[in-house]
Amino acid sequence: MRQSVFTRGEPISMIKKRSASNMLPNTLGELELGVLEALWQEPDLDAKAICQRIPAIRQPSLSTVQSTLERLHRKELVTRSKTGHAYAYAPKVSRSHLLGRLMGDIIHLLHDGKLETILSSFVNVAADLDDKSLADLEALIARKKQEKGTPR
Repeated sequence: MRQSVFTRGEPISMIKKRSASNMLPNTLGELELGVLEALWQEPDLDAKAICQRIPAIRQPSLSTVQSTLERLHRKELVTRSKTGHAYAYAPKVSRSHLLGRLMGDIIHLLHDGKLETILSSFVNVAADLDDKSLADLEALIARKKQEKGTPR
């Protein structure tokens, strides 16, 4: 009889495997990010105008862009308003807000319960920043402390 291999007390066959596309709950595809990029640069575009702003190397069809916009609308990342026979779309979230949400998902997925792990990882990334970016980061931290009423 073949022996089961166990991980954390469960047979491997019982562990739910996740594909790369659903590793994070709010992961966005390359086209979704491209569409959002077009809308961040110029809001209130219809699908045809968005399609024209996506680089020719990856030029999707109009129906693919429309499907992508529908997914982004269901995910509440874009708003839409009817203009004639088409919808005009605008981003519902800013780039920084979306980045924060995605980072939160990654932290939630990998967090081991210790705040120092998160902070250490962040500091390791920040160490690669140039001096101006580090100064901007320090200013952001100081502003957040002030907003919370915490002394510098």
